[in-house]
Amino acid sequence: MSDRDFTADGDWNALYIDGEWVEGGDRDEIEVTNPATQELITTVPAGTEEDVNRAYEVAAEAQDEWADQPPQKRIDVIESAVDLLDEHRNDILGALATESGSANMKAFAEWQTARGITQQAAEFPFRVGGDLKGSMIPGKENQVKRIPMGVVGVISPWNFPFNLSIRAVAPALALGNAVVLKPASPTPVTGGLLIAKLFEEAGLPDGLLNVVTGKGSDIGDEMASHPELDVMAFTGSTEVGKRVASLAAENLALPAMELGGNNPHVVTEDADIDAAIDSAVFGSFLHQGQVCISINRHLVHEDVYDEYVEKLTERAEELPIGDPTDRDNVIGPIIDEGQRDQILDYIESTVEEGATLETGGHHEGLFVAPTVLSGATNDMAAACNETFGPTAPVIPFASDEEAIELANDTEYGLAASIHAGDLGRAQDLADAIDAGMVHINDQPINEEPHVPFGGVKGSGIGRYDGDAIVNELTQEKWISVQREQRRYPF
Repeated sequence: MSDRDFTADGDWNALYIDGEWVEGGDRDEIEVTNPATQELITTVPAGTEEDVNRAYEVAAEAQDEWADQPPQKRIDVIESAVDLLDEHRNDILGALATESGSANMKAFAEWQTARGITQQAAEFPFRVGGDLKGSMIPGKENQVKRIPMGVVGVISPWNFPFNLSIRAVAPALALGNAVVLKPASPTPVTGGLLIAKLFEEAGLPDGLLNVVTGKGSDIGDEMASHPELDVMAFTGSTEVGKRVASLAAENLALPAMELGGNNPHVVTEDADIDAAIDSAVFGSFLHQGQVCISINRHLVHEDVYDEYVEKLTERAEELPIGDPTDRDNVIGPIIDEGQRDQILDYIESTVEEGATLETGGHHEGLFVAPTVLSGATNDMAAACNETFGPTAPVIPFASDEEAIELANDTEYGLAASIHAGDLGRAQDLADAIDAGMVHINDQPINEEPHVPFGGVKGSGIGRYDGDAIVNELTQEKWISVQREQRRYPF
């Protein structure tokens, strides 16, 4: 048991392999900074390919015995993790604020979703069953069992680091798998090492969860292509995800990919505009828009377009910006300078292409002001790209057919939302939009532990949460039993 606590600024200069905290030693170090203040929080080791290899070998060795444990053994560990999540909630919220720039409401939502997923995972060991099927052959019965996949690799992102790691780690362990986790470089504590601490204290046997911090450019390929890998759970950009999935597939590992999004928010002329605006402000500006399922494009009927732009602009200008450790602030910092500069480039290009900057478009340090762009079209920079920032390009449409065409005119298909006065009309629109998740009279930032989560087209492969993640992390095994002597033709 380590003496590390659940805050971000402790001594985290170690990897977690085979139940041991492996000190950084002569490895290079990665500095972890607070994006709000630019101050150093802690340092972590830059793990090597040799570290990844050892982590996978340890995981594979530990997994067989874990899979053979009675279900209650795995349940006890997962339930202990839930208790620890409750006990250390405030420290985890503080760690998310300082390491990932999460405002309080975002940090709480992330913790709450991670807790719900972990609690749901505690049900999996007894939920996974088998099936008994008849046979074409007299005296035979067919048993179809679900067994663990084996070793699950997890590469998680920096925007929701705690939840997007937990949602793969907790179900994988509950279902009898072992895990190798590589968190994103900006958030190695909340995305990885803190989770190792959580399951260490929960009593997880050694070797079943291994955390290797490091840069994707150095160890990402080894994570995705290791011969012991059976499932590669990746959350991140579509560009990187395609490479990760390709490397995994070369070893016939199953890719479980949740990738980019360009999510439309459709508002018809008969919608409750104030309700649509409430949804729009939350859906565009939560966590500074650094959410794969945030609203990227506002598609608004031309009859209510001017009213919508005016109200959205007013609300955007009222949002308090600042250090997320101040609970009153809603808009925190962008994760780093590169991400910030890309957001500002998208805004500048969109104005040059003919859109009107209604508000925002400026920054102070890593804080980018909530930005509303009117007169936008689907092919402008802030609309056709996944901006991953606090931007709201507003695009007019004249008919439902045009709204559908605009919504689907993207390589992505992750999430969407619709506000309409007629629910039947909204349902028709939802059916026609190419997205894995569509929310009516709401906004697209939703995740519930028991409902399948994932996208179509360039937004990924597979689903997380609920029964869907059970199917991703287990495989069917057919065992037949010939109870009467079989007669063969020769």
